[in-house]
Order: sequence, then structure tokens, then C-alpha cells
Amino acid sequence: MDRRAFFKKAAATGAGAAAATALAAPAIAQENPKINWRLTSSFPKSLDTIFGGAEDITRHVSEATGGNFTIQPFAAGEIVPGLQAADAVSSGTVEMCHTCSYYYVGKDPTFAIGTAIPFGLNARLTNSWFYEGNGNTLLNEFYAKHNLYGMIAGNTGAQMGGWFRKEINTVDDFKGVKMRIAGIAGRVLEKLGAVPQQIAGGDIYPALEKGTIDAAEWVGPYDDHKLGFYKVAKYYYYPAFWEGGPVIHGMVNLDKWNSLPKNYQAALIDACAYANTNMMAKYDAKNPMAIKQIVAEGAVLRPFSQEILEACYNASLEVYKEISASNETFKKIYEDQVAFKKEGYLWMQLSEYTFDTFMMIQQRNGKL
Repeated sequence: MDRRAFFKKAAATGAGAAAATALAAPAIAQENPKINWRLTSSFPKSLDTIFGGAEDITRHVSEATGGNFTIQPFAAGEIVPGLQAADAVSSGTVEMCHTCSYYYVGKDPTFAIGTAIPFGLNARLTNSWFYEGNGNTLLNEFYAKHNLYGMIAGNTGAQMGGWFRKEINTVDDFKGVKMRIAGIAGRVLEKLGAVPQQIAGGDIYPALEKGTIDAAEWVGPYDDHKLGFYKVAKYYYYPAFWEGGPVIHGMVNLDKWNSLPKNYQAALIDACAYANTNMMAKYDAKNPMAIKQIVAEGAVLRPFSQEILEACYNASLEVYKEISASNETFKKIYEDQVAFKKEGYLWMQLSEYTFDTFMMIQQRNGKL
């Protein structure tokens, strides 16, 4: 090939490549647009494990999209109060929040099922119901009525039953107790004579210290130690029968969700799934040492008696019946979860429970 023909062909090839690049660039830009969101959390930054879920989400979304889709996390109170996070998303004040669905039971008790209800599912069955059962579909049908789209983005595992200034030995001991407690559990304890209060996490300590409330539940040893509850309430009860596997949700404004490119939706779903898994892993790693510290600093561990648990279980069934009588959406989702729970615990008592029980006996006997 003579040199003149070679350079002519090379020039043509180069022009074609340049044209292809020029055409590709706008297409790529359309598929991966620059999008900047704000996320408001229901939790303070001091609670690094639960607030860390929001940080996990935002970091993973940015890394998965090469920095084209960024979400800036804000702690409770920086944009709106923690218990108004979902309201801010629904109205479009912010695009996303990291919150507990049951904070909004005042709007509709169905919101409670999105996080946890008394004597509901443990963490593993919660994940299974949302990911493989009907949980995610049914809840998002409900959330859509409030201009929200939800993804599970955290779980604490079974929580502690909370801090009490006096011992709770019998059902009657709940009478008159002003207790910070979220979700439908407040209605259950109300049947036992307690006076439920809904207070954001950062406000619990001063309320306990001043005696505005007599008891409070939050999460578990790691967070509770950070918040210093053992300094103002002596008795630490377990378990939180109202939170066997509570979910923290990533909630997105529905219009903003629908406008996201599909690859950005996928990145956000994956980021929330990571936050869900990672939060549970963190609590399982940090709670064992924290419970030792709490006991060493004077807290007294107490189990709720069988009598109390039975009374609360029966009261819970009454509450569900009452709500279901007037709320078809709640009834539909609750009954679906109950059916799933019935089969799930049939399996878990055979393998998981038997194995765990044996290993716990070895731990108590000092053989681990």
C-alpha cells in the first residue's frame, strides 16, 4: 500500500472514531446523568451504627455510579426533626430518608408493619419476608399512597426490652408507667396500664433523667451504652417482644424514584441491601462487649416474666383484631406476615433453634 493511500485511510478511520465518540458521549451522559440528592436520617451521628446505615447507602451509590449519583446524608435535626423524616420525603423537601416506618403510625397503623410489630418476625425471617415473600411488594403498595418508595436498609436484630426506674415483676407493675416506646407496642402496653410516649432517640436521656418518663426502650447494649441510659434507670429488661427483627428503611420520594435511570435504581437497591446486612453484622459484633460494660457499670439485667409475655401476647392479638376491623390494608399485610411467620417458625425450631440452644449451653458451661 502506498503511503498516500495509507494516510488517507487512517484519516478516514480517525474521523469515524471521532464521530462515534461524539455520538457515544451524549448517550452515556443521558444514561449516567449527574444527580445530587439529600438524605435526612432519623438518627444522630453519635449513634454511629444506626446512622452509619445512611453513610453506607450514600457511599455505595456514589462508588457504583462513578460519582455521578451522589446522596448527602444529614443527621436528625439538621434539616427536619428525626420523627418527621418520611414527611419531608413525601412532601419533596428532601429526596430520601433513613428512618423507621413505625414512627408514622399516627398517620396509619400499617406503617408499623414496615418496621416491626409485637411478636412479629425475627431478623432472618424479616429479611426473608421482604426479599422472598410478599413484604416488599405489599408495603410499597401502601407506601405509594404516601408518595414514598421503600427499601429495607438496616436491622438491629432482637432488641432489649428497655430501661426502667423500678422493677417490673408482674403485669400490674406496668400500671401508670410512662414509657418511651415506638409503634403499635405502645397500644399493647396501654392495655396493661402503661402510658406510651413517642420520643426521638436524642431526647430520651433528658426525659428519663428529669423523670418526665419512667422507662424507655431504644435498641440494645451498644447504642444504649452510648446514650448513657444506665446512669438514669437501673433495671434493663429483655427481650423487646415488640421488636424481634426491626427494619430501618431507606425511603425515597416516589416521583424522584420513578424518574431515576434504571441503573441508578439498581445501585440504590444494592446499596440499601448492603446497609441492611452490614448494620446487623455491626450490632452482633458490638453488643457482646457493650452488655458486659453496662453490667459492670451497675445495670441490673432482668427478663420479662412468662406471665408478662403471655399477657402482652394476648393484648397484641386484641390490638391486631381491633385495627384489622377498620383497616383493610393493615389486615391484608398483617395476615400475610402471620402466614409467613407460621411456616418460618415451624422450620426454625427444628434446625436453627436446636443448634443455637446447644451452643448456648456450651457457652454457659464454659466449654467454648
